Amino acid sequence: MNKTIWIILGVVLVVGLYIASFYNGFVRSNEGVDAQWAQVEGQYQRRFDLIPNLVNSVKGIMAQEQEVFGAIADARTRYAGAMSSNEKAEAAGKVESALARLLVVMENYPQLRSVETVQSLMAELAGTENRIAVERGRYNEMVRDYNVTVKTFPGSLAAALFGFDARTMFEAAEGAAQAPTVEL
Repeated sequence: MNKTIWIILGVVLVVGLYIASFYNGFVRSNEGVDAQWAQVEGQYQRRFDLIPNLVNSVKGIMAQEQEVFGAIADARTRYAGAMSSNEKAEAAGKVESALARLLVVMENYPQLRSVETVQSLMAELAGTENRIAVERGRYNEMVRDYNVTVKTFPGSLAAALFGFDARTMFEAAEGAAQAPTVEL
């Protein structure tokens, strides 16, 4: 009888260790899913911090260039519409003034950069969205692996015993198929 008790205790110990290993696996997987979601949120925060600053920078550069080129176009239009020599002289002075401002801008910025800046903004937007997509994909992979463990036998028994439920995968919000609008 003494031998039987030892066998029963041995079986109970093995089963207990087996169940404990499931519990520890669930905890590890659950924490992994939470950590991966934190990565997704980190990329969202990067987007929220970065995009408005980039857009404002591009607006500033574009506004400066539009101001200079607008002044030149306006001065040329005034010169073309001038009737008297006084009007033509005044318009010519405005053209010269606008050209002088353009030269100052060109000295400070040897290459006008609005196209380059907009391209950089677009590349940064694409890169940010790609980072978010990668992190979401990793999150869904971790949720899938966790859910498989929680839903398959014998893990499903241990999950029910310890209160571990399936997690929800990331799904795009309604209307997410439409591209967002970036206004400059």
